[in-house]
Amino acid sequence: MMPLPSRRSFLQGLAATALARSLQAQDALKYPRIRAITRGPKFHWFGYYDKFQFDPTGRFVLGNQVDFESRSPQPEDKIQVGMVDLQDGDKWIELGETHAWNWQQGCMLQWLPGSANEVMWNDREGDHFVCHILNVQTGAKRTLPTPVYTVSPDGRWGLAPDFRRLNDCRPGYGYAGIPDPNRDKLTPDDAGIWKIDMKTGESKLLITFAEIAAVPWEMEGGYGRNAKNWFNHLLFNQDGSRFIFLHRWRAEDEKISTFHTRMFTVNADGSDRYVIDPSGFTSHFVWRDPKHVFLYTYHPSHQQRFYVFTDKTREFEAVGPDVMTVNGHNTYLPGTNNEWVLNDTYPDKANLQHVFLYHVPTGRRVPLADLESKPPYRGEWRCDTHPRSSHDGHFVCVDSAHAGGRQMYLIDVRGLV
Repeated sequence: MMPLPSRRSFLQGLAATALARSLQAQDALKYPRIRAITRGPKFHWFGYYDKFQFDPTGRFVLGNQVDFESRSPQPEDKIQVGMVDLQDGDKWIELGETHAWNWQQGCMLQWLPGSANEVMWNDREGDHFVCHILNVQTGAKRTLPTPVYTVSPDGRWGLAPDFRRLNDCRPGYGYAGIPDPNRDKLTPDDAGIWKIDMKTGESKLLITFAEIAAVPWEMEGGYGRNAKNWFNHLLFNQDGSRFIFLHRWRAEDEKISTFHTRMFTVNADGSDRYVIDPSGFTSHFVWRDPKHVFLYTYHPSHQQRFYVFTDKTREFEAVGPDVMTVNGHNTYLPGTNNEWVLNDTYPDKANLQHVFLYHVPTGRRVPLADLESKPPYRGEWRCDTHPRSSHDGHFVCVDSAHAGGRQMYLIDVRGLV
């Protein structure tokens, strides 16, 4: 027969149990509420972080649906595009399909800026890529004869890189099915960045690879031997007066995983081009306002960190250099006057992707979720969380494969900011 515990040890046991429960409760309060808004057997994700995923009311959340994972898209592979109704049991509403997509950015599915009921996505028709624009209320649909990457804030103009060349130079960002006619050319003069009239579909070649490659790289060593050039990551500023694009290249003796980058800003008509970041390391970015860019890059002052650069100058400031120490997908939370940054990380040594908020005035970091991401979610078909917020800044949506297959998850941040 076991002896009964003494009163002292009994009270100590009660205290230890109470402490453990208290710590568990504190840990539970550490993270806001998160819920899956899509479910299997099919997989769902949205993709990049600089597109409107939520409609203006916050009720509908766009997403892509696919029935396989862990391999590159083939020309015959198609996916469904749709939206989740958050006010009707997270019901999936199918909107269409596409043969032009990738794992990182989907098919550029997004709500058309300035519209409360139109969505857009890219597709492939025959030997060319197109962009569909669908009114989700009436079902009216029109198709532009060219794909679109990003749209001006008023919804009037679009921009597009050469998705054929992207698929050749950076798998995971272009579209399969149409080979690059300039595959063997280092700096083509008949391709680059197009500007598209979102009403008529008319397009104009605004900037060519040859023009940008002719701008000397000011860093030591230059481009390298036989460097092949491409463009990616286009984004208008908040008043539509200028946009960003990344000029990337890879020398002939460098691995497919190696490339160099410099960031250009340019007027909406293609004029007044400025190399705002010549470092060669430019990564994720958004505009803070029409004259400032918030980006992750290298600078001698703090090495690889987040910075705010002033356009057309060499003025800069580091953002969270002691807190946001690793690369992530950074945006500003709407409705907070740019005081709150929404960000994430790539998987760390424990295979965790950290989604968090960062308060610029105080330097405070607020965790939102720590989501497991194990192999095979690496490389081209990795599942980055790419946090995106609703227009009012109340909710955040992320992609994650922590439960065994990529799905979309909603995080309520109303009580945090």
